[in-house]
Amino acid sequence: MRACLARGLIGLALTLTAWGCASSSGANIAAGQRLAAETAEAGLWMEMDRYEKKLETSGRRERDPQLNAYLDELVCRLSGDYCGDIRPYLIRRAGFNASMAPNGTMTVWTGLLLRTRDEAELAFVLGHEIGHYQRRHSAQRWEDARSKLDALVFVQAATALAGVGIAGNVAQIAIYGSIFAYSRDNEREADDIGFDTLVAQNYDADAAARVWERLIVEKNASDADSAPPFFASHPSSEERAATLRRKASTAMRPQEDDARQRFLAVTSAHWGDWLRDELRERDFDRMQVVLNHLRESGRGAAVIDFYQGELYRARADAGDMTKAVEAYRRALGAQNAPVEAWRSLGLALWREGRNADAHAAFAEYLRAAPDAEDRPMIESYLGDLAA
Repeated sequence: MRACLARGLIGLALTLTAWGCASSSGANIAAGQRLAAETAEAGLWMEMDRYEKKLETSGRRERDPQLNAYLDELVCRLSGDYCGDIRPYLIRRAGFNASMAPNGTMTVWTGLLLRTRDEAELAFVLGHEIGHYQRRHSAQRWEDARSKLDALVFVQAATALAGVGIAGNVAQIAIYGSIFAYSRDNEREADDIGFDTLVAQNYDADAAARVWERLIVEKNASDADSAPPFFASHPSSEERAATLRRKASTAMRPQEDDARQRFLAVTSAHWGDWLRDELRERDFDRMQVVLNHLRESGRGAAVIDFYQGELYRARADAGDMTKAVEAYRRALGAQNAPVEAWRSLGLALWREGRNADAHAAFAEYLRAAPDAEDRPMIESYLGDLAA
């Protein structure tokens, strides 16, 4: 009897789930539209408005005026008539991610800018998020979630009365699993909009597939629990990369070199800060992929070599200190080397027992940065090495 009841309740929950999906509106939002206050979707907008107020003053925002002006201009150009409705916020955070709230709040992580090679690739990702906004995918997801949560509350109450807690947990898993992710159709639709936006702006159509292909390499290199966040709600990545590659084969557009240079001019100056954020994650295999891809850009050799050394020194596997020393020396032999490379070189040499060389590196660091905040600590190192 209880087993039959449990099966019936689960069936009912899944039926309610299906109803929730079917009831979602598929209509585009109109440019400049604000929803009537009495609608459930308007309530979600109000919550997002409150979130945006906190975001405006968040200490995690990237505040560089030039970088923010560049992002604002690009989003405005890509969104066309929706320019006044979408407000991008650049968030200082490691990892590849961007998200779009139903009220027009777009968040872009600096880790995304670190991983896109040019403006075309960034334009595809932003166009993808704009597509989510135009097609009201977040509102559809919210509508779906409300019906699923209603179903979940019903199952929890009814199974408790029937004494079938295990069956109730099965229903919970089935419902929870699809509450907070865009559907495959949502994602395909956003990909199509992002791709069409790319082509309409005369960017290289191959850029869309390149983004996914490199992210797949990064995901495969990373621990499963720390894979790029963008994958959390974006299924079938390999299939989607292949689809975008096929679409590009019939829609090739020349990449504007000045657009690539404009992108690198405003982003590469920040690579050091953003790589430091990545290093704090301590996902060394994933960071190695990021460094490899940055190296292919032909820019920022000193910063890339410095953080290659930092990766080796933090990982500290067998032979890594020797590799770190080599990387720091390459960085110091290039233009615009971070002055911290002397300090890190000293630390790596000291770990290897090369005390005289470590002493020389620390001394050079203090000569290059006489006002360094860590000067007292480095002077104590020099004293220890001289003893």
